Amino acid sequence: MGIKRYLNRLVERPPLLYRMLFPETVWRLHFKPRTVYLTFDDGPIPEVTPWVLDTLDHYGVKATFFCVGENVQRNPELFQELLRRGHSVGNHTMNHMQGAKVSTKVYLHNVFQANELIHSSLFRPPHGLLRWAQSKVLRSRFAIIMYDLVSHDYSRKLTGEQVFENVKHFARNGSIIVFHDSLKAEKNMKYALPRSIEWLRNEGYEFAKIPMSHR
Repeated sequence: MGIKRYLNRLVERPPLLYRMLFPETVWRLHFKPRTVYLTFDDGPIPEVTPWVLDTLDHYGVKATFFCVGENVQRNPELFQELLRRGHSVGNHTMNHMQGAKVSTKVYLHNVFQANELIHSSLFRPPHGLLRWAQSKVLRSRFAIIMYDLVSHDYSRKLTGEQVFENVKHFARNGSIIVFHDSLKAEKNMKYALPRSIEWLRNEGYEFAKIPMSHR
């Protein structure tokens, strides 16, 4: 494997060392055989999230949306629509705050502020990064849901086809797959999501949401 391909692999699937540093977080799920878990970060926003919802409805797929509190505050009806359509929701901080860049006190306040709007026991740190001290407190209140596969739909260096190839190459049983319902990811996500669902289904995978009571 070439160095470029190896570095890409570290991005698409989290390195074992990083997973070992946070053993009590959730990286994969094994509720059912041959099942994957689609997740969407950074919404909800009216420009993108409704398209995602309609696409998931078209394929009969339920997913989990990790919502930014400010977006929930701006778009309360859209947030309620996620729930009405039978999806799970999780906390993605109030304003997409990176835990590694702020104190634990500031970060925790941000997360709890968001949860006054989101009311979920699921949490995903933006960029998958947080301090160990932050993790220690949060895991007593939330199931910290990381990921097994990042589609990289937000990357301006990748085409939609390359994002789709990431899913095809790295998906496996129990994968928690990350897409984004954001403006930055919109073009690639709209190309890759339906193709990924069709390919995964043809490979014999089923889809499930992460239960909001998961602990």
